[in-house]
Amino acid sequence: MSAVPPPPTSDQERFAPAPPAAAAPRQSRLSAWVEVLRTTNPPTGRPLDAVSRWLVLTRAAVLPMTLVAGAIATLLAVHRPGFRPGLLVLAYLGIVLAHVSNNLMNDLFDAEVGTDTESYPRALYAPHPVLSGMISRRRLARAALVVNVVDLSILIVLALFRGWPVVGFALGGFALSVAYTAPPLRLKKRGLGEPDVFVVWGPLMVCGTYYAAVGHLPWEIWIASIPYGLLCTAVLMGKHVDKAPYDEPLGVRTLPVIVGEGRARALTQAMMAAFYVVVVLCVIVGALPWPALLSLLAVQKLVPVWRAFSRPKPDAPPEGFPVWPLWFAAAAFVHTRRAGFLLVLGLVIAAAFGIH
Repeated sequence: MSAVPPPPTSDQERFAPAPPAAAAPRQSRLSAWVEVLRTTNPPTGRPLDAVSRWLVLTRAAVLPMTLVAGAIATLLAVHRPGFRPGLLVLAYLGIVLAHVSNNLMNDLFDAEVGTDTESYPRALYAPHPVLSGMISRRRLARAALVVNVVDLSILIVLALFRGWPVVGFALGGFALSVAYTAPPLRLKKRGLGEPDVFVVWGPLMVCGTYYAAVGHLPWEIWIASIPYGLLCTAVLMGKHVDKAPYDEPLGVRTLPVIVGEGRARALTQAMMAAFYVVVVLCVIVGALPWPALLSLLAVQKLVPVWRAFSRPKPDAPPEGFPVWPLWFAAAAFVHTRRAGFLLVLGLVIAAAFGIH
C-alpha cells in the first residue's frame, strides 16, 4: 500500500469544514476523494469537503465488495429471458445503499453497546464517526434512517414488478445486517458474524439482484454466488483475526476468538483457496461460463497474501501503512479485489460474446 502522510494533530483540523469552492479546485477535491477511497481515512493536510465526509462516514472504501457482487449478478442476468435493465439498476442501487446503511448502523450500534471505544481498532484504523466527533449519534441515526427509507422505496417498486421473493431477499439482508451488531442477537458476538457475511454477500446479494432483474432464479445462480461469498467472508475473517486481542476481553466471541488465531488464519487461507476450486466446479456444472476461469489468474496475488497469513501479525506496521492495526484484513481485501475483478472481467467477456 502507498505511504500515507501523518494525519493532522487534532480532530478539529481533520474534520473542519471545507473552504469555499474557489479555494478548493476540482482536482484537489478529486484527489481527496481518491485518498479516502484508498485508505478509508480523511484526506491528509486539508479540510473535509462534503463528499469526502460522506465517503469516510460510510466507509466507502469497502463498497467495491458490493459493487462486484452486483456486477456478477448483472452479467449473469443480462442475456436471460425477462431481463429488465431498469429493475436491475434499481436492485443494484438497493444493495449498495444496503451496504451503506449496514456500515452506518454497525458504527451506531457498536458505539451504543460500548464495543467501539477510542482504543478499539475501529477507531484506530480510521476515525469512528461518533467517537471522533465527526457526527453526533443522533445525526448518524438520522443518516441511517434516510438511507433505509430510500432503500425501502426501491424495494416497494421492485416488489410491484417482481412480487414477494424480492421482499424476502431484501428483508433477509436487512435482518442479518441489523442482527450482526445490534442487541439482542449480536451475531458477531456469538461466532455467527462470518456465516452472516457469507449469506449476505453471496446468495442474498447475487441471487436477489439476479431475481429482480429477470424475475426467476435457476439453481445455477445459487451455486454461482458461492465463490464471491467466500472471498468476502475471508476479508471479515482477516479483520476478526486482527481484532481478536481486543474482542476476547470484551466477550465478543467472533470465530477467530473461538478457534484461536492459528486455526483462524488457516481457515481464512482455506476460504481463499476454496474460491478457485468452487469457480472450477461452477464452470463444470454450468453455473458459470468458462471465461470465468480468468479469475484463476488471481492466484498470483494469493501467493504473497498466503505468506502473510502463514505467520503471526508483525509487532509494528510497515512505514506509512494506512489501516493499522488491521493487517490480515488488508491482505485478504487485496486478494478479494484482484480475484473479484478478474471474475467480473471473465463474465464481461462471456456476456459480450454470448457465452453461457
